[in-house]
Amino acid sequence: MTNRIITIDGPAGTGKSTVAKEIATRLGFVYLDTGALYRASALKIYSSGVDPEQEKDCVRIVSASNISISEGKTFVDGKDVSEEIRSSHIGELASRIATFPRVREELIKIQRSIALLSSVVAEGRDTGSVVFPDADVKVFLDATETERARRRHTELLAKGYNVDFNEVLADIRRRDSRDKTRDVSPLVVPTGAVVVDTTHLTLEQVVSKLLKVIKMRLTD
Repeated sequence: MTNRIITIDGPAGTGKSTVAKEIATRLGFVYLDTGALYRASALKIYSSGVDPEQEKDCVRIVSASNISISEGKTFVDGKDVSEEIRSSHIGELASRIATFPRVREELIKIQRSIALLSSVVAEGRDTGSVVFPDADVKVFLDATETERARRRHTELLAKGYNVDFNEVLADIRRRDSRDKTRDVSPLVVPTGAVVVDTTHLTLEQVVSKLLKVIKMRLTD
């Protein structure tokens, strides 16, 4: 049976990760968190001490590292960094290095190699537009920036990070601007994507809505 690919894109805080995990679980697909790969790369670049503004140095670090995802966890050179990569600082750095074309090339290779081995629900910012342009189903989630900041703030507090809401909101705005205006793989609604505004929807409402669409398209 040919592996199937479902992509779920959108800006930070729209619920992409939670929705993608749930859909992958219900369908028996592998959950592919592409953002975790960028965060893992950012963590390695940060810990290496190189200048994160220099693309050449960043690419050298990423290409020499063993960055992988397995059973919902993210690894760098064999170390589980799933929690470390979720800080606001690493998220901000990940957004910055994501503007480098050669860094993206390295990580796209990893993403596509995973999809060769199994059916996936890939979640990120360019999975439907660039990484998997021929995906079976494409989804784009959105929400107001205030609601997205509220969700991210709640998530960070629950994980023990003492962050101010206004700082999280400012971070959301910076990342939105950078993601939408970068020259390489900017954040866009992929051609043919189902667009869902999650601002006033529960997780179950979003998942149920998408599962109906997915099952319909996979059986066409």
